Amino acid sequence: MSADKNIVIERVYNAPVNKVWKALTNKVQMKQWYFDIPAFKPEVGFEFQFHGEGKTGEKFLHLCKITDAVENKILRHSWRYEGYEGNSFVTFELFDEDGKTRLKLTHEGLATFPVTANNDFAKINFEEGWAHITGKSLKEFVEK
Repeated sequence: MSADKNIVIERVYNAPVNKVWKALTNKVQMKQWYFDIPAFKPEVGFEFQFHGEGKTGEKFLHLCKITDAVENKILRHSWRYEGYEGNSFVTFELFDEDGKTRLKLTHEGLATFPVTANNDFAKINFEEGWAHITGKSLKEFVEK
């Protein structure tokens, strides 16, 4: 796995760890800032899926499986796409910093995805997506 294809983003939220954890693991809350995930449990082995959209409007079914979950600490899951090669892993790590929460998001394995005609699996698209999700969507949700 090529490290230069990995993404690491850190953000600090003016919200306690348990509030950020709930936003990351409660499907009702997730729908408000992330994706509409029909079923979700932060339990190792739990499989979930959701639809996302590429830059040109193409729909992608995301297939995921929880590989690590420690309440208020870490949530890690696989991230792959139906009908495409490749498998990656997304890790959310939470750290309490005097009542605020530092989130470290790591997305590994992007190099395993094929280069598509419309380049939806390009690293820059993941970087932009995660920057928006962590820097705007989740931040606004947990800080309100």
